[in-house]
Amino acid sequence: MYPFLKTIIQNKYFYIFLLLFLFSCKKDSKNVGDIINTNPPLINAVTDLNNRDLPLTSVVYGDWIIIKGKNLATTFKVEFSNVLASDSLFYADDTTVTVKIPSSLPDPVKNPITVTTKYGKAIYNFSILQPAPLINSFTPVAGPAGTQVTITGDYFLGLSSVKLNTTNLTIVSSTKTQAVVTIPAGTTGGYFYVTTPSGTTKASTSFGLSYVIYDDALATGWTNTSYSTTAIINNTANILRGTNSVQTNYTVGFGGFRLSKATPAISLTGYNSIKFSVFGSTNSGGYKIRVILNGSSVVTYTLTLPTTLGVWTQVEVPLSSLGSPATLTSLELKEYSGKIFEVFFDDIGLL
Repeated sequence: MYPFLKTIIQNKYFYIFLLLFLFSCKKDSKNVGDIINTNPPLINAVTDLNNRDLPLTSVVYGDWIIIKGKNLATTFKVEFSNVLASDSLFYADDTTVTVKIPSSLPDPVKNPITVTTKYGKAIYNFSILQPAPLINSFTPVAGPAGTQVTITGDYFLGLSSVKLNTTNLTIVSSTKTQAVVTIPAGTTGGYFYVTTPSGTTKASTSFGLSYVIYDDALATGWTNTSYSTTAIINNTANILRGTNSVQTNYTVGFGGFRLSKATPAISLTGYNSIKFSVFGSTNSGGYKIRVILNGSSVVTYTLTLPTTLGVWTQVEVPLSSLGSPATLTSLELKEYSGKIFEVFFDDIGLL
């Protein structure tokens, strides 16, 4: 063999030997020099992301939090009660785990935190509260004593009371998203208040009427005195509740659906608002109706009809927006767009 080929072959094996030696030394050095923490995890506090030095006593579903402790770097699972946090929503180092709490948990208050690492598990008893109750709607919107009302919303776990104004209602049943209550005798109308361990929420619209002008018929002493309008008081189509509603056709622009009270006038002491429900027909969306009391054009309230047609909408107009009159002799719902169109009214009265 030629000498220079022998030298090349020898050098090749030398370089291979050198690389293997260096690699072996590097691997051995890592095993010897690195300290692997095999202790089980410990949790000693929870903070939020804004003030990482202030331990908290409670947080709310859906919050981002920092779990503080020791031996947390190998965390591969975080649970709240039995609900697993998404892998993409937590990050861990040796002393912290940053994680987003799920938006729904099985208990309104007691949802212990469990952190599982490669070397053990830590459980931390901590208050994670559901948000304050959310009321979306209720049905029916009015009714006599004994009526069962279904209130729909969210975060009703741990429901402790439902009130109509200040009157406690019997809770028939409840879930996370619904509560069924019974209206007691002697209660006419008001607002629902739903209470859980996270707080109390008032419904945005009221139930029932404290004084009825029209439900399925005009109340005693009230008559239909409409003008430039056809108002069918005993209409049987498009009904909010009961058997009848008022079918109202404004046959001339600025016509008026008007109800008048024979003497004596109704004292408005103790009442806060005029209330009615309106159903928009196919040609009424976005048109205006003006609310007028006692024939006065000095202080009025103008309502724009919903652009979503074919649904009932509750309307409450504070008496303070109508000049706070002392008595009521007439209620007028006047067309105020100069248009000809049809709407339906139901459950008209005072609250």
